[in-house]
Amino acid sequence: MRRSEFDRAVRDEFGAQGSALVADLVHSKFGDRTAAQALDAGIPAREVWLALCDEADVPLERRHGVGRLEPRRR
Repeated sequence: MRRSEFDRAVRDEFGAQGSALVADLVHSKFGDRTAAQALDAGIPAREVWLALCDEADVPLERRHGVGRLEPRRR
């Protein structure tokens, strides 16, 4: 998952509240860092996305493949 896909997934799943979750919600899994701090520290976006989903009880069916743009048709 790329950072742009992470940002899109957060926006699509959490709407306006997403940026606050990324900036303010502290995860013990990442050494008491926020998602933004974890990303800045080099933790893979996919790992941060899944941790955020765990904290927010996002259903499994909405966790995988999100954030991707549809492939271009030729």
